[in-house]
Amino acid sequence: MASPSRRPESCVWCGRQVPDAGMGRRRRYCRQSCRQRAYEQRVAVKGTSIAPDAVVLTADEATAVMDRMFAVRCAAEDVATAAGEDASPAELAALCATLLELANEAERLR
Repeated sequence: MASPSRRPESCVWCGRQVPDAGMGRRRRYCRQSCRQRAYEQRVAVKGTSIAPDAVVLTADEATAVMDRMFAVRCAAEDVATAAGEDASPAELAALCATLLELANEAERLR
């Protein structure tokens, strides 16, 4: 049985949460298609100067990552402002929940 202290892992390819397999080695990919895309990338960069573990993003993907990081920063600033203004515990809890949701989304690379 898996230890309850094991934190959820993120897919190496897409960043989604990987379901716990229970016994044995931890899974690296959330599904077979992500495993296949990672293999295709490794094959494509083989023999080039690109590092095998490099993450190559399109301009649109890079912009989306930056947008998600900006949303996380704004949410963190909202929490800091509310704490500085002695917001109610309920309001702080709601802001923290939003921050956590945005941070989880920001972990996704693709």
